[in-house]
Amino acid sequence: MAEAINRLASQKGVVIFSNSSCCMCYAVKILFHELRVNPMVHEIDLDPEGREIEKALLRMGYSTAVPAVFIAGKLVGSTNEVMSLHLSGSLIPLLKPYQTMP
Repeated sequence: MAEAINRLASQKGVVIFSNSSCCMCYAVKILFHELRVNPMVHEIDLDPEGREIEKALLRMGYSTAVPAVFIAGKLVGSTNEVMSLHLSGSLIPLLKPYQTMP
């Protein structure tokens, strides 16, 4: 399943594994939208293999499976890691290649 996650994570510059009813997932999606990034969002609760994807994401080392944010095919982390990067000024340089014009 980890191979499938990596394959999905590499399909677009910014990929978010999410749960459609998760408020933290929603917050991360809104942040990216406000930063003019249109990520590929994979709602694992709507995927027949969602449970397996969730288990594989947890095995990657995070206490929560979603949101799991990938930038340029690399796992950045969950809400805490994304917000920490944003507050430190490190997120926007990572997202620059994926931002749309205003």
